[in-house]
Amino acid sequence: MIRFLLPGLLALLSPLALADAPARTATLHDAGIASANAYATDAGMEVLARGGNAFDAAIAVSATLGLVEPESSGLGGGGFMLLRTADGREVFIDARERAPLAATRDMFLDAAGNPDRDKSVNGALAAAIPGLPAGLDHLAKNYGRLPLSESLAPAIRLAREGWRFGPKNAAMLGWRRDVLARSPAAAELFLRKGEVPAEGTLMRNEDYARVLERLAADGADGFYRGPFARRLVRGVNQAGGIWSERDLASYAVVEREPLKFTHRGYQITTAPAPSSGGVALATMLKVLEGYDYPRLGKVERSHLLVEAMRRAYRDRALYLGDPDFVQAPVDMLTSDAYAAGLRASIHPAKATPSELLPGIDAQPLRPDTTHFSIVDAEGNLVAVTQTVNLPYGNALVVPGTGFLLNNEMDDFSVKAGVPNAFGLVGDDANAIAPGKRPLSSMTPTIISGRGRTAVLGTPGGSRIITMVMLGLLELMDGQGAQATAAAPRFHHQYLPDVVQAEAAAFSAGEIEALRAMGHTVESGERTWGNMQVVLWHHDSGKVEAGADPRWEGVGKGSASDASVYR
Repeated sequence: MIRFLLPGLLALLSPLALADAPARTATLHDAGIASANAYATDAGMEVLARGGNAFDAAIAVSATLGLVEPESSGLGGGGFMLLRTADGREVFIDARERAPLAATRDMFLDAAGNPDRDKSVNGALAAAIPGLPAGLDHLAKNYGRLPLSESLAPAIRLAREGWRFGPKNAAMLGWRRDVLARSPAAAELFLRKGEVPAEGTLMRNEDYARVLERLAADGADGFYRGPFARRLVRGVNQAGGIWSERDLASYAVVEREPLKFTHRGYQITTAPAPSSGGVALATMLKVLEGYDYPRLGKVERSHLLVEAMRRAYRDRALYLGDPDFVQAPVDMLTSDAYAAGLRASIHPAKATPSELLPGIDAQPLRPDTTHFSIVDAEGNLVAVTQTVNLPYGNALVVPGTGFLLNNEMDDFSVKAGVPNAFGLVGDDANAIAPGKRPLSSMTPTIISGRGRTAVLGTPGGSRIITMVMLGLLELMDGQGAQATAAAPRFHHQYLPDVVQAEAAAFSAGEIEALRAMGHTVESGERTWGNMQVVLWHHDSGKVEAGADPRWEGVGKGSASDASVYR
């Protein structure tokens, strides 16, 4: 029997938990970085040791990931940066890509009105205007302590000296090899005689080093204006794109107010629109507030989590889009009253078929993105999720640039009710429009309470939001950084109406019990995500850094004693 917990009891817990938030003093403590690649973590730690803060280190990690993990992110893509400064200020930097000004609502539909998936994910037409270079420049100028030349130095050096091709690079490249071969510059950069390089191959990228040096010398203008911008536009359009110099020159990052709410006495700060992640997180957790779910058995608890996921993803499809274009009902979707209404539609022992929820009428491909988390010795925090969308983006490299472009145009709703490459459906709120930012699932998040603060996030396409939610629940249950990053995962996204689960998520008996409730459960050996968690213990000053073990030996969590910075 599912037991209910009065919301008033939860409210009484909040002051007790939030009262132990970290004091804003100059006392130094440990610093920690967790990222999806050891080269990037080491680059960030190097910049911290040079006297940089968390934001300088974030620039180093970001630029290095763009080099050594090109399947996941890079200068041709974009990202979200969630910051908390040592004095408590919180800000969300939106460096998401924008649709070209020549984009049209139906640009990926064929003559019969059907989506042309090849055009929306492969080649020049799939590329939105990159935001990451502007984001790095903005971070350095407004929050960093070091000049860009110092923060970018590790990535520049590594691009010239070389890095070793790893198992994750190879696995993702094998899936995209044939498409990469269509672009001569991409094939020259990433393939060896038309084939995937052997693991351990030394890879160099002189063009990438030169682009970073241009960014260091001239800031964002070195990328978005002048000769380099003209080269990008010419290369994209020669390959069939629709970019203009005005597209690049008019690009700007946007500082937005993060989305904040409490749950079980914890303060959660997360991503606002054009991320759907924060709103969906708030919706799911507020639905759960009506239940004493931490005390439930695993099957009952998982049933409630799935039903909360189902409803939040339905709302994602219906309502959310770029806030500069769409007036989304965020206050409603994150309200206690709305959550109560959603709870009323949940049967305590039976699954709700998605087709019974009013919404969009209607298999995800391999998702890839990257995330890193940083806490510095002064108490600055940063969570960054960055992407080129599908592995190796749109598989196009403009000659002489050294980086892949994104295929974020597929993150728009190409046609209402038609799934994108991640199986997500959408409506007119996320329709293509000139200059618009596509809806994203990236969900960098900070959680504070009970004497601890954690920074976390993950790649994973449509599964990002549910992975972050499960990670938050692990932390609330007292788990450490590494255990949180490694915890088994399951997911539901409204459509398709399936509970997807990693092999370790449920036992055979638990799967049968969920099926008896009416859930369709698909469990297999495939894993997903690449969560990176840094956890700061306020009283002791100790920091834990946990890197997802699913890509064994690739990611790295690193923490340094505070005495290093004295």
